[in-house]
Amino acid sequence: MPVWLRGHSWRQSGSAVFLSLPVPGVRVTAANIFCTERYLKVSVPPFLFEAILYAPIDDTNSTAKIGNGIVFFTLYKKEVGMWESLTLENASKEKLQYLRENAVLKAHEKAKEETEAKKVTKREHQKYALEATMKLEEAERKRIEELKEQEQQKVTKELELWKDQLKDVENQKKVQKEGRLHEEVEQLKEKKKEKINKTSVPSEETLKSRLKPTKGRGSCSMFSENLKEEQLPAPRSSGTIKINFTSRVFPTALRESRVAEEEEWLHKQAEARRIISADLSELNDLKEEEKNPDWLKDKGNKMFATGNYLAAVNAYNLAVRLNNKLPLLYLNRAACHLKLRNLHKAIEDSSKALELLTPPVPDNENARVKAYVRRGTAFCQLELYAEGLQDYEAALKIDPKNKTIEKDAEKIRHVIQGTMQNS
Repeated sequence: MPVWLRGHSWRQSGSAVFLSLPVPGVRVTAANIFCTERYLKVSVPPFLFEAILYAPIDDTNSTAKIGNGIVFFTLYKKEVGMWESLTLENASKEKLQYLRENAVLKAHEKAKEETEAKKVTKREHQKYALEATMKLEEAERKRIEELKEQEQQKVTKELELWKDQLKDVENQKKVQKEGRLHEEVEQLKEKKKEKINKTSVPSEETLKSRLKPTKGRGSCSMFSENLKEEQLPAPRSSGTIKINFTSRVFPTALRESRVAEEEEWLHKQAEARRIISADLSELNDLKEEEKNPDWLKDKGNKMFATGNYLAAVNAYNLAVRLNNKLPLLYLNRAACHLKLRNLHKAIEDSSKALELLTPPVPDNENARVKAYVRRGTAFCQLELYAEGLQDYEAALKIDPKNKTIEKDAEKIRHVIQGTMQNS
């Protein structure tokens, strides 16, 4: 049972009530005091003080001072006037209980409002701090952009200056070269003039003596000598050079020989080189990487991923022209034809991929499943459900745990059954 504190004293003025409450031998803190408009409580085990006040007070501005074993309250009245007593007297227990519970309820609501107000204030502070941070970051970003712009302008000016200097140097070299050429031409003209001046004009007797034929075995005129000098050699005779190649010798023993396989491989390589050189003469303008089938396949895959199916088909077409033995090219092109509703072409490419994916081994299981599914899808879109079901069942034989293919095959069976029933 708590010990009720009775030895309190109080006095009042028109606007305030002053209450002195002695609390001997215990330490009182603010947590031990509870005060509302009509209710005052001090609970310091084992002591307890409780009072239902005579009239409402301003609990916000009222104060409590703790010291020397005394709690001194200054309670400001809401309405100016003199109280007949500190507490409400001659009140029933129900009314006191109601006032007590109402005071506690109001205190809880006030505490809740204060908590919400603190949260709102905290959010406003956080928002302000965030806005301030964003402004600082924006200012820093602008500063960095301005520095970048200034640096770029500086580099651009330096580059322009360097270009101008380079042009000046080239112009100087050009002028010097033209000057040297002009000097050489002038020197050649001077030398030519000197030669002309040194050469004397022949007299008539000299011309006649030159024109007269000289007797003797080896005599000939000046004109015959000029003709001999101007005679050209006869053209070379054409001919055919026959080249024979020695047969390829395989040093492998006959019992281990793979001559037939190696000859077939050499024949295929030569045929491939011949086809490329014959068919791709118009593709000389392509870059070096554009002549690589693997690069073209990756390019087509990227185009397919972005939804540009026509560009993907063009990339796969060129890759097939470069190398028609890669099954993935036909398989990927079949997917493009399905998207473009070129169903017959999708069937052809899927069939060609299955033809190249031989022999069936675990490494090409995934590709064979895709080929069967894509060909079966094309058949079903052409309403050839029986053929489509065969391809789906072939894919299930390779990958029996694939639930998606199994569901699609079941749907095709239902379609076939419904068609048969309607007929």
